Amino acid sequence: MTGSPSLIPELDDIVSRGDPKRRADAARRVSELFLQGAANFRADHVELFDGVLTSLVPHAELTERAELAERLSLLDNAPRGLVGQLAHDDEIAIAGPLLRRSPLIDEKTLLEIASEKGQGHLLAMAERPTLSTELTDVMVARGDRDVIRRTAGNAGAAFSTSSYSTLIKRASQDGVLTIRLGQRDDLSPDHLKELLSGSIDVIRRRLFQVVKPERQAEIKQAMTIIETPSEREERRDFSSAQRTVTKLHREGALGEGALLNFARVFKYEEAIAALSAMTGVKIETLHRLISGERYDPILIAGKSIDLEWATVRALILLRLGPNRTASPTDIEDARLNYMRLMPSTAQRVLAFWKTR
Repeated sequence: MTGSPSLIPELDDIVSRGDPKRRADAARRVSELFLQGAANFRADHVELFDGVLTSLVPHAELTERAELAERLSLLDNAPRGLVGQLAHDDEIAIAGPLLRRSPLIDEKTLLEIASEKGQGHLLAMAERPTLSTELTDVMVARGDRDVIRRTAGNAGAAFSTSSYSTLIKRASQDGVLTIRLGQRDDLSPDHLKELLSGSIDVIRRRLFQVVKPERQAEIKQAMTIIETPSEREERRDFSSAQRTVTKLHREGALGEGALLNFARVFKYEEAIAALSAMTGVKIETLHRLISGERYDPILIAGKSIDLEWATVRALILLRLGPNRTASPTDIEDARLNYMRLMPSTAQRVLAFWKTR
């Protein structure tokens, strides 16, 4: 690196004792020197630049550091220490380009940044060409909606079974995420079935339209399984329950209190008949939705008629039956999802159910 002394003869003095302005100027000049000759530098040259720039670059202006990060992100032989330093920067304008595409950031550094930094850093990281299961585990656990959607849409991302379960659960409240997951080549038949079970028909139809022909065949097969009534469903007889609910309605006693009482004593037919009368959705439709693998239809039905959480919780437990219990985590997740669910969204879904 014979050009450095002639460019900045006082470089050692600037690095050790220079004021911030001189260091910032030196950072700009040394960075440009590196970028101009990067294609021809040997590894020992790059290492020498690395030692100098990691001391000088923090003194540069934000815009200059951001521009440097953008240019370094395109290089295979950028100074590793400097790349790591900039990738850890709190300013996403600086860290972002490197997190998106620099090949020089190792797995340990990515995991560290994913665990400590904010959503902007995770969002940038979601665009990397490949993402390991260890990394996506952290991103799925910490990421917001935009991070999750972008990560799910990254064909180079790999997901653990646990992360796939989390993604599918979140997809029940996010049609965009459902579409992106459904298009993934590594989605197993079991995960596809679970994804479809928690989605509404309009999202299923949209997914069917955008996937490859081979996935369309898988969707048809999964839907055949999902929509085939189980033996338990075939034995349900709602005629007596309908008479009970009709009598309550005539007497002006059909309301949330009656529904809650049915649910608490595990009178499934009466509870579904009451909920049908209160929402206007056919009993057969509600039964098919609620007896599925997910609790989301209960949340939607409850929110559409403004049920209290205690009633919704009782309906979730009713769905499981008297001999099964829900984990506290599942109940808390359901409660949070119920609080977040907008009444207008629930009412739109309910209006669709009424046409089925």
